Parts: sequence; structure tokens; C-alpha cells
Amino acid sequence: MSCRWGTELWDQFDNLEKHTHWGIEFVEKYTKFVKERSEIEISYAKQIRNLSKKYQPKKNSREEDEYKYTSCRAFLMTLNELNDYAGQHEVMAEDLTTHIICELTRYIQELKAERKSHFHDGRRAQQHIENSWKQLESSKRRFERDCKEADRAQQYFDKIDADINVTKADVEKARHQAQMKHQVAEDSKNEYLTFLQKFNKEQNAHYHTLIPHIFQKLQEMEEKRIERVGESMKTYAEVDRKVLPIVGKCLDGMTKAAESIEPKMDTKHVVESYKSGFEPPGDVEVEDYSLSMRRTVSESSYLNSQGESKPSRSNSRGKLWPFIKRNKLMSLLASPRQPPPPPPTSPSPAAVHNGPQSPQQPSEPLSHRLNEFMTSKHKMQCLRSLKRGLSLKLGSGPEDCSHLPPEQRRKKLQAKINDINKEIQKEMDQRDALSKMKDVYIKNPHMGDANSVDPRLEEICQNTDKLQLDARKYEAWLVEVETRLAEKSDKHRPPSGLYNSQTTTTVNNNCAHVNRESPDGSYTEDHSTEHHLKSRSTDFDDDFDYEDTLPTIGTCKSLYPFEGQNEGTISMTEGELLYVIEEDKGDGWTRVRRNEDEEGYVPTSYIKVFFDTNAKDS
Repeated sequence: MSCRWGTELWDQFDNLEKHTHWGIEFVEKYTKFVKERSEIEISYAKQIRNLSKKYQPKKNSREEDEYKYTSCRAFLMTLNELNDYAGQHEVMAEDLTTHIICELTRYIQELKAERKSHFHDGRRAQQHIENSWKQLESSKRRFERDCKEADRAQQYFDKIDADINVTKADVEKARHQAQMKHQVAEDSKNEYLTFLQKFNKEQNAHYHTLIPHIFQKLQEMEEKRIERVGESMKTYAEVDRKVLPIVGKCLDGMTKAAESIEPKMDTKHVVESYKSGFEPPGDVEVEDYSLSMRRTVSESSYLNSQGESKPSRSNSRGKLWPFIKRNKLMSLLASPRQPPPPPPTSPSPAAVHNGPQSPQQPSEPLSHRLNEFMTSKHKMQCLRSLKRGLSLKLGSGPEDCSHLPPEQRRKKLQAKINDINKEIQKEMDQRDALSKMKDVYIKNPHMGDANSVDPRLEEICQNTDKLQLDARKYEAWLVEVETRLAEKSDKHRPPSGLYNSQTTTTVNNNCAHVNRESPDGSYTEDHSTEHHLKSRSTDFDDDFDYEDTLPTIGTCKSLYPFEGQNEGTISMTEGELLYVIEEDKGDGWTRVRRNEDEEGYVPTSYIKVFFDTNAKDS
């Protein structure tokens, strides 16, 4: 179907002007729509990026440990894919701005200028034809007026010529006047005909040549505008379609991340993370309190009744105290539960040069202390050890990780060895690179001074030696831990009872006259009893192979110096930092640790305690 605005709409100049103005407004409206869509994409991409960033693991935080699980790693991969997904929306917004918004904005300016030019030419053509019409009308009115005057002059002449009373001169004058008016009318007629011919020619050119040409230009402009809008709409769809493959890859990555989750592997990591390496405690044996009814008060009965006493705790070795250090038994039996010394009036060391002295306490049989320890104390130790096996990090520990359970200690040491080996490899790579650089400098002195590399090489060698020493140190600790774990794995049966039947009965029945402490804080036990206990030291050495330290529940700072002269106490200097392993139970003493082998009680009033809330809750 062919249609031309110049022939079909030759008389619709005003309507075409309104229509083309509406067309430009439509392009502006579509441009605004695309611009708002681009802003939405940018805002959406920003929100997606912020969401992905919000759930990314923070550096140097506990969340990093969580990403050893496959589900957490899958979630991290999903966040990364989501970040790429947001990037595609940013690309979409950029393409919309570049290929549509900027192009249409520039095209709208060109379209407005072209439309203005065409309608300016049309208005000028219309003005010209209107002026020709006005000239034709003026000549027509003048010709009509001249014709009427010539007719009136002719009528006057005929009247004068018929009147016999009028002189000949008047008749000649009237004739001359009539002839002149006829000549003027004839000239007006010729002028009118000329203007009429000119107008018809110009009108024909106006409606058949000039206006159709202008309208044809407007039609082409409108068709180009419509085509341009269609191309922009197509580009709008292609911009969205262009990112779909990459978006699909992001979604495929999310699906792949979800498929990579392995529940069995995650549960295995839980075992690796929290396995302590300890063995479960054995059965709790019967505690026969009726034995105290048959207890004797003579010291000779303690020494002579080994073969007569009946066993009270048989086959309890390795079951009652599986986690208590063997070198702590006597210190625990004689823990300083007497009232602590008051703090000195002056914090200077001279004020407490000889250390605080514990007041004299009433004597208490050693058998009572041993019974109390065996019936209650070891249970608390076992519970604490089990709880510590479930809590891997209860504060800073020693360099050899001895504060950790065996299995966790082995893993920690292995991780440190791996890190040190990586550092060693890095230093060696730098050394090789510097060595090659030095060789180049030696062969080509103009490129640099070879001696300038020596300080750095020396520093790398020192660092490497230090790292190798650390590696050997950690490897020695690792071998020690692995040896202990191997020995424990070979022992399928728990060891026999801590005491044999004779020792148990003897301890229960024959410690009536042993004093607890003397006024100066030391024990005053009978030498025969002490000798008898020492004779079983080998039993204690075997009974406490499964040793473990109490977890730290905080730290403390000593306010005053203290000389631990009593059995079970520990000395400290002013301002020294220690680990708290047992808080004050109301008796004025707090149990602290300096290192793995040094721990004991100090007066609570001599220290300032900083408890670790998380450690205590654990």
C-alpha cells in the first residue's frame, strides 16, 4: 500500500504539525522509560552486591573456620556467583545507557531540528501563496472599480450627447472622459489577468510541487523516527538477551555449588575438628563408706595391716582418675584450704619479704583428705577434662599447644608445620630469584651492582634458618604427640586399679594421727607413713599416664609478691601474669598456672582476676 502525505494530506498542514510534535514526545517518553529501567538495574545490582558482601566471611574471624565444611563452601560459591550475577545487571544498565539512552537523546535533538526546518519551509510557502492571492484580490477589486467608473462615464456621455441644450464642448469633454475611463478599466483588466495567471501558476506549483515535497520530507522523517524507535526496542531486548548466557552460567554455578555439598564429608570434619583423642572414662566403682566404721587409730595398724585389709576398690586403675597429672596428687591432697593471708599494707616487695604465713589449723587425718579426694575431687577433674575436650579454644595457650587435647594438638602442630614449610619455600624462591639476579649483575655490571643483593640474601638465609629451627621444634612436638596417641591406641584395656586392695584398706583405716599442716605451712607426717607412701610412687607413675591439664577460665595479674612455701601453693612476683584454672570457692584461694608443669594456689586477695566468660560457660 503506497500513500503519500503530499497528495493525500495536501490540506492537513496543521494536523501534520501536531502529529510530528507528538511523535517527538513519544520518543522522549520511551527514552525516559529506558533510563528508569537502567537506574533500576543499577540499584538492583548494588543491592545484590551489598547482600553478597554482607554474608562474605570477614577476615581474621571465626567464620573462616566454618568454610571447611562443604555446605559453607557451597554458600560462599553461591555468594561469588551472585556477585557476578549483579555484575551482569550492571553491564545491562551500561548497555542500555550507551546504545539506547545516549543515541535516542542525540537523535531527538536532530529530529527536532529537522522538523523545524521542514515546517519553516512550509510556512514560508503558505505565506507566499497567500500574498499572491491577496495581490490577485486587490487587482480584481481595482478592475471591478475601474469598470464601474467607465460604465458611469459612458452613461454620462450618452446623456450629454442626447441633450440638445448642451454645448459641443461639454459633449467632447464627456466623450474624452468616457474614453479615459474605458482605458483605465482596460488596463485594470490586463493587470488582473496577469495576476490571475501568476497566482494560478504559483498555486499549482504550491499544491503540486512545493507542499508535496515538504510533506514528503516530513513523511520520511516520521518513518525514520518510527524505525529508530523499533530498532531501540529491539536493542532493548537484545541487551537483556546478551547477558542471559552469563546469567545462566551464574545460575549453573549456583547449582553446581549446591551439588558439591557432601554431608558425609561435613560430618567427618566435625570429628576432625572436635576429636580430643581421650578415651571415655571407665565405670565408677562402688565406694563402701562402711569401711570407716572399722578404721583403727593406731599408726602400727596402718603399717601392719597391708595383708589383712580387704579390697574396697578393685580394678579401678585408669578409671577413676584418667586425666589427673601424677605429679599433682600430693599437692592436691595437701591443697591449701586454710584461710589465705591478708594482703600487705604496702605493695612493695619488702613488705612481704618472707611471704605470707598461713595460720595454724587443727590437725586432720591424711586418710580423711584422701577419702575426700577419691570420692569427690576426681569426679570434678574428669568432668572438667571431658568438657575441655569439647572446647577447642579457651584462650591463648603455650607455643607447643599443650593446652589442647592430643588429637587437636596434633592437628594444630601439623598445621603450623605446613605454614612454616610454605614460608620456607617462599624464602627459598626469593633466594633463587635474587641469586639469578646477582648472576645477571655479575655478567652485566652496567645493569646493577651485584653486591647490593648480598644484604637481602643474608637476611633470607637468616629467616630460612630460623624457620627451619621452628619446623624442627614443632616436628619434635608432633612426634611426641603421635607417639603418645599410638601408645594409647595400643592399650585396649584400661589399667588396673589405682591402689590394690591392701593399699586401699590401709589408707582408709590407718591415718588417724597425721597432722594436716604445721603453723609454718608444712606437713608434719610420720616418717614411717611417708616412707610407706613413697614406696608406692611407682604405682602412681603408672596410674596417671592419662594426664590432662585443667582449661584456663581467665587470667590474673599479681598485685603483691607471694612466696608459695606451703605444699600446693605457687610463688609469684609483683605484676606477673598467670592463667586462672579454678576460681575461688569461698576459701580465699585461687588456683593458677604458670606453664604446663607449674600450677598451684595463690591468695585471691593478692591478685586481680580477669575471667573469660566464654571459657567459663564452656
